Amino acid sequence: MLNIIRTEMRVVPTLISFIILIIFLLPLSGGIINLGNIVGALVSGFLMAFFLFYGRTSSFVAHLWESRSGRVVVCTFSALTVIFIAAAAVISFFMVREMHDIPTDTDTTVVVLGCKVKNGAPSLMLKRRLDTAYSYLAENPDVCVIVSGGQGDDESISEAKCMRQYLVGRGIAPERIFEEDKSTTTDENLRFSHDIISREGLPEHITIVTDGFHQLRSDMKAKKLGMEAYNISAHTPWWLAPTYWVREWFGIAYYTARDVIS
Repeated sequence: MLNIIRTEMRVVPTLISFIILIIFLLPLSGGIINLGNIVGALVSGFLMAFFLFYGRTSSFVAHLWESRSGRVVVCTFSALTVIFIAAAAVISFFMVREMHDIPTDTDTTVVVLGCKVKNGAPSLMLKRRLDTAYSYLAENPDVCVIVSGGQGDDESISEAKCMRQYLVGRGIAPERIFEEDKSTTTDENLRFSHDIISREGLPEHITIVTDGFHQLRSDMKAKKLGMEAYNISAHTPWWLAPTYWVREWFGIAYYTARDVIS
């Protein structure tokens, strides 16, 4: 009976780690590779190997513990692991909190953050953002929108133009849509959109439409520019969410550290 329990204690976490590994590898089928799925795949792969070869790994750790330098390595690794988990948990808490900060009134300007354009049409991620923006704009006909995104080297038109065409095609009046077609980063998305808001006399309280995982960092950047922001989040497919969620941990940590240092 004890042997069965020990086997299950190894098999179950091994299978869970394997499933998580597959989830982080799935985006590769769409050509998506970033820090999120690299780190996710490495960590889940490490955990799978740890549980699969638990006897060997535990013996190796025990051997390390016998020497002073080995104990330093084990303690340092353990401390870094705890710090990483704690930081990820705290960042995730604030990410979730910012995902659904919907507008309380219509005195707002919607800002749709750009994403990949493929063959002149919105990518699936951009289409979901536009559909989310469309739903809000259709329900609130007095609200204007800024579509923000420049043109990449592999894009036939700017993301802003593509977004405008899509929203007009779905029935949003052209005079409600303002194009910001110079930006290449989230910082520029918001900064250049702020310039349009000032120039056109639009409501300064903005509503950012982007994927949920991206809302916290977008909100942080908006506040740095002196802009108060609501958030309406587009749906992210389950097989992509973990990759972008983990990538966002590092993006937020870098952005925060950069601000502290500067």
